[in-house]
Amino acid sequence: MTESTRTTPRAALDDTSKAIIRLLQQDGRAPYATIAREVGLSEAAVRQRVQRLLESEVLQIVAVTDPAQVGFERQALIGVSTTGDSQPVADRLSEIEEISYVVTTAGRYDLLVEVVCEDDDHLLELLQRRVRAVPGVHTTETFTYLRLNKQRYDWGTR
Repeated sequence: MTESTRTTPRAALDDTSKAIIRLLQQDGRAPYATIAREVGLSEAAVRQRVQRLLESEVLQIVAVTDPAQVGFERQALIGVSTTGDSQPVADRLSEIEEISYVVTTAGRYDLLVEVVCEDDDHLLELLQRRVRAVPGVHTTETFTYLRLNKQRYDWGTR
């Protein structure tokens, strides 16, 4: 999902679609046949629902890793203050490969940006030469991650 805003109409999810999402959040590789038994549909019906959820960008199925365990020793959250409209800045920052998350906020920062880097030198280069070089970036504040304590994606659809 590349962009998510509250101005986008919310998808209407019935209890069955919510159950499918919940099951896929627990195990993104769960076979459609297993999901079908759990939710009371045919395997084909589950496959169609999952496809619709993927196409409408309600759902993404990805492999989630601990970045430190796959060679990315430095993660950080960067608070970005902008001049003028923050959307063009958010769009430009979203194009940077090391940036995994960009969100528009209200408060001290206009944007929060999460980055995944190989090491401190990589973070410094990214920050000085690319993030701060984006037109409209006024100031940044970097919060480096020391340890990943919790990362969960199985919160369901409440």
